[in-house]
Amino acid sequence: MSPKLLPLVNTRHGSRSYKTCEYRCANQCDAPTPNTSENEEFATLARRAIARRSVLKATAGTMVLGGLAASPAAAGGKGHGHGHGHGHRGPKKVGTTEFTSVAPNRKDDVVNAPEFTHDVVIRWGDPVTARAPRFNAYKQTPEAQAQQFGYNNDYVGLIPLDGRRALLSVNHEYTDPELMFPAGMDELTKKKVEMAAHGLAVVAIEKGRKKGSWHTVDPRRSRYNRRVTASTPHQVDGPAAGHPMLRTKADPRGRTILGTFANCSGGTTPWGTTLHGEENFHGYFDASGSLDSTQSAAYARYGINGKGKGWKDVDERFDLTKAPNEPNRFGWVVELDPLDPSAPPVKHTMLGRLKHEGCNVTIAEDGRVVAYTGDDEKGEYIYKFVSRDRYRRDRSPHSRRHNKALLSAGTLYVGKFTGDGTADGLHDGTGTWIPLTSDRKSYVPGMSVAEVLIHTRVAADKVGPTKMDRPEDIEPNPVNGKVYCALTNNSDRGKKFTTDEANPLGTSMVRESLGAPLTAKSGNRNGYVLEITEKGRKTATSFTWDLMLICGDPAAQETYFAGFPKEQVSPISCPDNVAFDAEGNLWISTDGNVLGSNDGLFRVPTEGPERGRVQQFLTVPFGAETCGPLVSPDQLSVFTAVQHPGETDDATFEKPTSTWPHTDAFPRPSVIVSYAK
Repeated sequence: MSPKLLPLVNTRHGSRSYKTCEYRCANQCDAPTPNTSENEEFATLARRAIARRSVLKATAGTMVLGGLAASPAAAGGKGHGHGHGHGHRGPKKVGTTEFTSVAPNRKDDVVNAPEFTHDVVIRWGDPVTARAPRFNAYKQTPEAQAQQFGYNNDYVGLIPLDGRRALLSVNHEYTDPELMFPAGMDELTKKKVEMAAHGLAVVAIEKGRKKGSWHTVDPRRSRYNRRVTASTPHQVDGPAAGHPMLRTKADPRGRTILGTFANCSGGTTPWGTTLHGEENFHGYFDASGSLDSTQSAAYARYGINGKGKGWKDVDERFDLTKAPNEPNRFGWVVELDPLDPSAPPVKHTMLGRLKHEGCNVTIAEDGRVVAYTGDDEKGEYIYKFVSRDRYRRDRSPHSRRHNKALLSAGTLYVGKFTGDGTADGLHDGTGTWIPLTSDRKSYVPGMSVAEVLIHTRVAADKVGPTKMDRPEDIEPNPVNGKVYCALTNNSDRGKKFTTDEANPLGTSMVRESLGAPLTAKSGNRNGYVLEITEKGRKTATSFTWDLMLICGDPAAQETYFAGFPKEQVSPISCPDNVAFDAEGNLWISTDGNVLGSNDGLFRVPTEGPERGRVQQFLTVPFGAETCGPLVSPDQLSVFTAVQHPGETDDATFEKPTSTWPHTDAFPRPSVIVSYAK
């Protein structure tokens, strides 16, 4: 089937449809804002930063830019990686190779930079285990789906096995029954299939004949392949394990939880495991009757209202009336060991219960582990964890077991951002990490260690952190040591949420369709990329921060690209996931483009003369979101998860608005790999 050009239809937030909002986050934007605290807004800080930059531009910027007007047409130009590109011989490495930026478009296909191509590595329904049957969309069963690649892939991790083989570790965030199932299928069976289509997958892959290409290994030749679903037993560890708020009739000890779902982004640890954030878990729980009044405040703080997906009809643990503690068992960071298929996934209570976008770690100078995570909702916070124990670098089995426990004890912090006015000249502000609890001592008055970890949002409200604009993926740069966070957007910024120096925009310029004129809309519609520099050491409790990117169309006045000339950058809207290549370039995937284009993947140098040069590396098909991404260590491969292709409000299984990857008459979310031609 050939790809086709499709119009922009039925969208709510840019390229995101009402249907995506319903199935992914239970229309959280329509619900009351969970964070009703009086804590300061990051936008107030960021607005001052933008004003300061405007003054600097007026005095010096015109000399630098030569008075050139920014134009979105600049997206078609060529650029270099991290200060390299010309005269390069040998394999083309994505961090250093020159490529032509992909122009904004609405095609129902993956569009690579012309110097690159891509292959589909694995699709929804492809076999994962040796027992998996051939995929048949018209005869789906939960038993089959539990052995097949799940729906709506998101995070992609890579664990090397040897010089030719590796393991993909992938999240399956949510399902869309209208796109998954043909009409007439039994409703209860559909719910069971959806439960099996959530969770995680580990898939063995091997290098192809072309440099940078990869393909799956026959599952019969891999002992590592596995699926984790909404029913797979998980071990609970950390200080909150076994607490009464985690106990249920089915699990009276509170130490074994069935399933994981709403898994958005994640991270790979230095000891070879993968981390998976449980994000929009609030939308999975129904209620057959009244709710537990003793938990009403905590429910409200997480947006839990008893309106779920109907899973209670096949499993009563999703009925809040019968299992009021079940929501407390989700919203954690899950650690999976792809190298040990017999090891149960672990939910780390020490990292707090939030709507975790993901979690990424780095090793501090003294050997302790530092982890960062964002709570992905309007007005929520950024968190940091520092382990109690130290990482062991040797490869012995004993040391690996030790390292797998590093996220079980330490100190959890929440971020407070402060604008430092007009005097700094280098940074837009400073900040502190406010301690919430260690594994033994709570720093929040009136709350125990376990209470802080189970009701982390409530605890954080009490210590005065800064409300952020949907803090999504946050990751340390392995080259320059700084930390980068995608703040996707906040359409309520300037209305429900005040602006500040770190969340500056009360209005944004958008395009209603591709090629339409820029128009103003309320709120921060295009998002930011925040850069954090820890003071002295990675374990520090103070930092400086800078808005490296204020995203949007370069023709819009409010946009900023780390000082790089606007006429040389690609438009970018709604940053979501971040990754790095071996050069330290930042790779950004987007979700919900409000500039009329499909979402995309972008490369941005973080240092040197091209710092801030945003270049679009690829775009995803119509109705899809760009997820992943992942650059292989040798920089020959870029993995991208293409999520929810064709998810528009008028789409059904029989009448899809996308058929990508064009192997069937309906769309199939898939993981792709891009590599040089």
